[in-house]
Order: sequence, then C-alpha cells, then structure tokens
Amino acid sequence: MSKSTSVYTRVEPEIKAEAEGVLNELGIPMSQAIHMFLRQVVLHKGLPFDVKLPENKLLEYGTLSTDDLQRELEKGLLDLKEGRVNSASKVAERMAKEYGRDI
Repeated sequence: MSKSTSVYTRVEPEIKAEAEGVLNELGIPMSQAIHMFLRQVVLHKGLPFDVKLPENKLLEYGTLSTDDLQRELEKGLLDLKEGRVNSASKVAERMAKEYGRDI
C-alpha cells in the first residue's frame, strides 16, 4: 500500500451535510470523493470544472424535483430559525431589481 497523508479543511456544516447526503446516495465515502477531486486536479492541471458566477434566476415550482423543493424548503426554514428574514415588500423590491419583474 502506498504512503498517505492527511488533509484538514473547514467547511460550512450545511454544505458538508448536503455533500455527505449526496455522496451517501452514490455510495462514495467523503475521503474517496476528495481523493477523486484531487486526482482530477492533477489530471486537468487545474480545477476539473468551470469556475463562474451562477445565473440569478427565479426558482419555479414546476421545474423543481421533489428533492430540490425539499432542499429549498429546508433552507427557508433554517433562515427563519436563524433570524434571516425579510419583509414581503423588501423581497418584492429585490426581485424587481434583480429579475426585472414584480411579484
């Protein structure tokens, strides 16, 4: 067996939990996923994916899978629990500004 070394990193608990959920469904341990990522960095001589800002787009109920909808609802509940809330008027203003439409 080859020698090995450890990698330590800090990540947001929510991101770690979501990633573990996905990896568990795939049957891949977190350590193996990290190994796979690092192997791809070496093979690509850089990040194995595009790094760009996501598009701001509205979530539409009809386009979400049941799992996606559940994740979005959980995020909303966590925001409520942690006091990250906005009034409906502030949300409407932001949506009009960012998406060019009123709700």
